[in-house]
Amino acid sequence: MSTNNRILITLLVLFVCLYIQEIHAQTETNTTFMGGTMIKETYYSRTTKANRNCYVYLPENYNPSKKYSIVYVLHGIGGTEDEWIAHGSPKEIMDQLYKNKLVKPMILVFPNGRAMNPDSVPRDVYGAEAQAAFANFEFDLLNELMPFIEKRYSVYGDRAHRAICGLSMGGGQALNFGLAHPDLFGYVGAFSPAPNTDVTKFKVENNKTSPLIYVLCGESDNLLFVSQNINNYLTSKGIPHTSKTMPGNHEWSVWKEGLRSFVQMIFR
Repeated sequence: MSTNNRILITLLVLFVCLYIQEIHAQTETNTTFMGGTMIKETYYSRTTKANRNCYVYLPENYNPSKKYSIVYVLHGIGGTEDEWIAHGSPKEIMDQLYKNKLVKPMILVFPNGRAMNPDSVPRDVYGAEAQAAFANFEFDLLNELMPFIEKRYSVYGDRAHRAICGLSMGGGQALNFGLAHPDLFGYVGAFSPAPNTDVTKFKVENNKTSPLIYVLCGESDNLLFVSQNINNYLTSKGIPHTSKTMPGNHEWSVWKEGLRSFVQMIFR
C-alpha cells in the first residue's frame, strides 16, 4: 500500500471517529432532561364571586394532543396556593420521579383551599369563618376549579384518572371531599390529616369502587391520633386503605414524602 493511500485511510478513520463523537454529543444534548413547568393560573369562582389563583405543574414535553391524569394537591391551615410551591418542592419531586420513570403522566394542581372573599390568610386561621371557608372549598373545587382545569388542559374527566391529596388541614379536606365523592376521585391521599377530617362524610364501601386511600403521619406528630382514628374507622368498615407512619413531627419532611409516595401509587 502506498504512503498516500495510508495517509488517506488514516484521515478517513479520523473523520469517522470525530463524526461519531459529534453525533453522540448531539444525542446527549437532545435527551437532556429539562423538567416540568409550574404555571400560575387565575379562574373566576361563582362560589366566592371573585377571581382565584392556583398553580399547575405540567410534566416535561406536555402535549395537548394527549390526555393526562390530574392530581389536586391541598395546603395546610395557614397557607394559600403558594404554600406547596414555597416549601414543598413539588416540581423538584415530580421532575426527579419523571426522570427515573417512577410515575405515570400526570398534571398537578395546587389551589387555594380557603374559599372565601378575600381568600388571603386571615388573622385567626382557627376562627369559625376560616374553618367554614375550608369546608366551602368543596363547592369551589367541584363547580369551578375542576371544570376550569378540564377545559384549559388536556386531562381525563373520569375518576380513574383523578386524585386528590393534601397536608394537615388539606389532608382532612382531601379525605372529606374525596371519600364523599368516590364517583369523582379514584385516589385519595392525606399527609398528617387534621381534626377537620369528618368520617361521617365518607361514602365509601368495601367494593371495587372504593378509591385507593393512603394516609401518612409523623410518629411524633401531636395530630397522630387523627390518622389512627381514620385507620380504625376504615378498618372497622372493611375499607381497603394504606396507613403508615414515619419518623417526624407535623413538618415538611413528612408531607414531601407523602406526596412523593402517593404519586407513585396512583394511576397504575
